Amino acid sequence: METPADAPEGRPWRPGSKPAAGLYLVSTPIGNLRDITLRALDVLAGADLVACEDTRITGKLLQLLGLKAKLTPYHDHNADKVRPALLAKLEQGAVVALVSDAGTPLVSDPGFRLVQACVEHNIMVTSVPGASAALTGLQLSGLPADRFLFAGFLPNKAVARRTALKELALVPATLIFFESAQRLGDSLAQMSQVLGDRAVVVTRELTKLHEEVRRGTLRLLASQYAQAAPPKGEVTILVGPPPEQVADIARIDALLEMALPFMPVKAASEMIAEALDVPRKEIYQRALDKKKNGD
Repeated sequence: METPADAPEGRPWRPGSKPAAGLYLVSTPIGNLRDITLRALDVLAGADLVACEDTRITGKLLQLLGLKAKLTPYHDHNADKVRPALLAKLEQGAVVALVSDAGTPLVSDPGFRLVQACVEHNIMVTSVPGASAALTGLQLSGLPADRFLFAGFLPNKAVARRTALKELALVPATLIFFESAQRLGDSLAQMSQVLGDRAVVVTRELTKLHEEVRRGTLRLLASQYAQAAPPKGEVTILVGPPPEQVADIARIDALLEMALPFMPVKAASEMIAEALDVPRKEIYQRALDKKKNGD
């Protein structure tokens, strides 16, 4: 990774004036250190306190950037306890920078509650925008980007994960998920069962040396990842919107739930396909998945 002396355009970095008091939501690189912004360098250098998910990770980042700052951990497990102390410092006129381990804070982290508290106490809050794995993945995916929904991490347990996916099945937009590499194969398989065999893109290690963008269908990539060891690095999954001809998935599922207890899968699929003017193959696959999973 580069140092500030090797900053964009090759000019040595010089700190600006001390930022005004308030909370700064500072985006940090998701991989390539050069993605840090000059404004982020100014804020991190001038902050009285940097609140971060992991002081070891942020400490290493600051060291690589040639910066020194007082760090305090702020994450899911201690947020309720630490938040009052941060608010007290802010009310006293401190400059507090909030960062995540990588990327844009408040995306799948507890920072929004701190922002809410600052708004309630009339404390200045501003953003120092920068890298985001969700948006970078969307750019690279080739999937429709005019409408998208960021769904964060799916639940750990399979039943809860299925419920969450069912709630998203009818959303007419590209769906964006964060996922752990260890659960990638299982999540893709369940997405295929619940969402249908849609287009999907799996991105990994974005902006880093071994950046990977793998495109295919949910069924194909689920099979590929099931047959290999879990990949390394941070993973973002992007799933294309539902095809128009099967967009009314809720109606199809409701009819299947009424028909399957009394009819064979093939007969039920043919009846519903004819009634809704939908390809029988799509309904037949959903019917098989429902039988298999006991829905």
